[in-house]
Amino acid sequence: MTEQKKDEMVHEVSSSERFLVKNQKTIMSVLVAIIAVIALFLAVKQFYFEPREEKAQEALFQSVLVFEQESYELALNGNEEFDGLLTVIDNYGSTKAGNIANVYAGLAYYEMGDYENAKTYLSKFSANDALIAPAVTAAIGNALVNMDNAAEAVKYFEKAAKSANNEVFSPIYLFKAANVYEKLGDKAAALKVYEQIKKEYPTSQQAATIDSYIERVK
Repeated sequence: MTEQKKDEMVHEVSSSERFLVKNQKTIMSVLVAIIAVIALFLAVKQFYFEPREEKAQEALFQSVLVFEQESYELALNGNEEFDGLLTVIDNYGSTKAGNIANVYAGLAYYEMGDYENAKTYLSKFSANDALIAPAVTAAIGNALVNMDNAAEAVKYFEKAAKSANNEVFSPIYLFKAANVYEKLGDKAAALKVYEQIKKEYPTSQQAATIDSYIERVK
């Protein structure tokens, strides 16, 4: 689906509830792609400084490959040939590879529909960078939405937007926050966020159709 068609689809949606249902998978796929690409790069390129780090990276690598093949349960639990993500976390939780394994485990549980465990493992991840950390924060928000905890979820989307602080990802997370506010029936809060997108990220994809959303909640 082209970006133009995505915009048209969003524009035609008459309620935020329908928007969330129809676009949840697309939004999560974006987050998965961000995290997977960056995390795999870090795992392959950086985890060699200490023997324990190297062992952790080796244990993580096969699980990541299986995860990317969408064999989520296998990625989590492993088999006789390789340790799964949960074993990597248990054995190497204090390493950088173990830290990233929490992300993959959380995303695997998310894809399997186990949102409680998704939130648990995603919340164990710790980092301050401007790419992975905000994406993980937003992924927790998605898990909370699916747990029918929209009020808590919106805080994570806004936090993700603030920590990302860039023209590409911040408006994505803010747009999701605004739609969740609409779901909660808080049109004033939704309007404030939509107007923030228009003012602070005028060249973003979200800003291209933002006026229709602003009009909807006024």
